[in-house]
Amino acid sequence: MKLFHQIILLSLVVAVAACSKSEPQPQVETPKKVLEIKALDMSLLPKIRQSGIVFQSQNGQAEDMLTTLKAAGANTIRLRIWNNPNPDGSVSNLASVRLLANEMKSKGFKVMLSVHYSDTWADPGTQTKPQHWQNCTFNQLKDSVFQYTSKIMSQIQPDYIQIGNEINNGFLFPDGQIQNLANFKMLIKQGCAAVRAHNPNTKIILHLAGHNQALSFFNQMQDIDYDIIGLSYYPIWHGKSLIDLEQNLELISNAQNKPIFIAETAYPFTLNWNDYTNNIIGLNSQILPEFEASASGQQQFLNQIKTIITKVPKGIGFCYWGAEWVAYNGPTATNGSAWENQALWNFQHQAQPALSVFSN
Repeated sequence: MKLFHQIILLSLVVAVAACSKSEPQPQVETPKKVLEIKALDMSLLPKIRQSGIVFQSQNGQAEDMLTTLKAAGANTIRLRIWNNPNPDGSVSNLASVRLLANEMKSKGFKVMLSVHYSDTWADPGTQTKPQHWQNCTFNQLKDSVFQYTSKIMSQIQPDYIQIGNEINNGFLFPDGQIQNLANFKMLIKQGCAAVRAHNPNTKIILHLAGHNQALSFFNQMQDIDYDIIGLSYYPIWHGKSLIDLEQNLELISNAQNKPIFIAETAYPFTLNWNDYTNNIIGLNSQILPEFEASASGQQQFLNQIKTIITKVPKGIGFCYWGAEWVAYNGPTATNGSAWENQALWNFQHQAQPALSVFSN
């Protein structure tokens, strides 16, 4: 009998072991990456509001732009600052940006500032020194950068701040041109030092246009005290290979051991226009062949941008530029919008499907 019981017991052990092996093991899901920055540049919002246009949600209900963006899941608003903008200085000067930034904070958005250190647009080809700084010696210019940045920080206290805008070739020309690397870096360091002196929690961004030459630039910035790499990406100017974009984002961020994000991007929902101001984009040859100029094409492009930056290990987000720049000055204006076909509200001022990219 003992032998019989031993055989039965052994059979049960084997059976239990077999069952335990065949049972499916619970799968542990990898946590979904949550992007730190889901942003839009809304610098023209005060002027757009002055036009009296009534904007709508995707459901066709009258709704303020910021309410629509918050509901969509955006968490950061980017605002540019010009020193003494012309002609009337009512948009993008420090006073107006301070008011706008306070509104953004009250609505639960983080604030990102793009400080141009100019009275007008700054980009790789144009970095014009502010008029009031034109006759400064280099030491005076360094002090001006520090004092001006300090003033911005004390009045706004942003979550993020760019020291310059698209500074591929330097800024504050001619003193801060990249050809004079030592002077350029001294000026950048003054801006960074002012930020650190006022709020060590504000994250400093160095921002370039494009990705193809960015590695060599940031290799030269390794002694600069900054936090985040920002790159603009527009297919018309920065290449039509999203594979190259992804590879370079990863290469650059790994080489510098820094977080990286797409600081500016945009895409058209049509090649048509809604005023008489010439648009930047108007031809199929200017966009990516895999994404047509339509509401769905705009949405698909942005979804792909989000996918790319999410896949990059140090990728932390993206920012849509010109979301608000509808044809605000009337259908026959020659001084209206050059961007209304890339806005995130259509020609009827209804929110576009592409806003879904800001959801988690």
